[in-house]
Amino acid sequence: MTARHRSPGVGSARGWSARDAEGWLLSLELFGMRFGLDRMRRLMTALDAPHERFSSIHVVGTNGKSSTVRMIAALLRHHGVRTGAYLSPHLVSFVERIRVDGADISAEQFAAAVARARHATQLVDRTLRADDRVTQFEALTAAAYAELADAGVEVAVVEAGLGGRWDATNVIDAGIVVLTNVGLEHTRWLGPTVADIAREKLAVVASGATLVLGAALHPDAEAEALAVAARQDATIVRAAAAPPAVLRLGARGAFQRSNFAVACAAAEAWLGRLDDAAVRAAAASTVVPGRFEVLADEAGVEVVLDGAHNAGGIAALAASLPDFVASRPLVAVLSVLDDKDAAAMLSTLLPLCAGVVFTANNNPRALSPATLASLAGQIGAPEVARVEPDPHRAVVLARSLAGELGNGDGAVVLATGSIYLVADLVRPPGGGRGSTL
Repeated sequence: MTARHRSPGVGSARGWSARDAEGWLLSLELFGMRFGLDRMRRLMTALDAPHERFSSIHVVGTNGKSSTVRMIAALLRHHGVRTGAYLSPHLVSFVERIRVDGADISAEQFAAAVARARHATQLVDRTLRADDRVTQFEALTAAAYAELADAGVEVAVVEAGLGGRWDATNVIDAGIVVLTNVGLEHTRWLGPTVADIAREKLAVVASGATLVLGAALHPDAEAEALAVAARQDATIVRAAAAPPAVLRLGARGAFQRSNFAVACAAAEAWLGRLDDAAVRAAAASTVVPGRFEVLADEAGVEVVLDGAHNAGGIAALAASLPDFVASRPLVAVLSVLDDKDAAAMLSTLLPLCAGVVFTANNNPRALSPATLASLAGQIGAPEVARVEPDPHRAVVLARSLAGELGNGDGAVVLATGSIYLVADLVRPPGGGRGSTL
């Protein structure tokens, strides 16, 4: 076996653990989010341009990005391609964000990759103004690109963080760009309209690229996509609304079928053609943690975790609930961030619920449970409505309420509204705090 190429700064990994690496990344949160690609380009130079050593597929959009990234990577892997993936956010550990051939990299590889990124960060910070610093997401993205290059992946499937134009991931020259969908989110940074947001996301489309479009695009986003394609001489590929009905997906939720259709279109654009057996294998084997994730039934109550975090995500989730819940009572555990359209989310979900427990999560931007309860009262909350700030106790309370409402015939608890709520619930005791960016 040939030795892997290593990016500069390997020596700085000596003695570092994954916990050390996570601690350093968390320490960068104080610098917040800073748009612009100058720091990221300097990091790539310091790391010997790892992003130029693999082909890339860039996935942008409002909802479905993480699922689509995992599905594209699985399709390519089952066609014999050595494939990497970079995702965000994570549930328990930053390690989850960097994957090679369908598995998270090891803790040792993660520690070494972040140590190399730290070394590069120290070099870059010395060249910046005193009030400018490399951010957490930039450092992590640099570590990911360096590790994927060192792992020898042929192609990396990359999920954009926020927007596209100034997102740290956008130093790659992606031959294929995927736009899953566009909704009103992050308007503070991306603009007030769907067209504005689509324009920012589609700014990642390079000259001559292939642009894969999800089937349910907003008309204003569609218009922006056509304009960008014409301007950049890009080829447009339109994904089917869903894969064949006979195809069995490991990822649950009706919305995952449309995500898989988009993934198939992207994989076919890269490969040229798809093998039916490989598609079936990829479909069956791909699961998405925290997306319609069903936990073990306990005393007749099933618990579903879903990271739907905005109005579009909740609408897609709501469309999947009737078939799963059937005639059983549904009790929701809800936490929502303050930059989301909480009223629209509640208006869509609450009519499906027999009960609800409003809770919080570890992100400082989370709305208080009391605020959510007040808003729900104005919209029309279920008669059974409670407030419990602690997420774990909120689920215990919801289980109890569901059991009473089900009266021994089964019930469902759904924890949703924020990926940070799901992260809080799956993080083991003593597992430390998660990232809030």
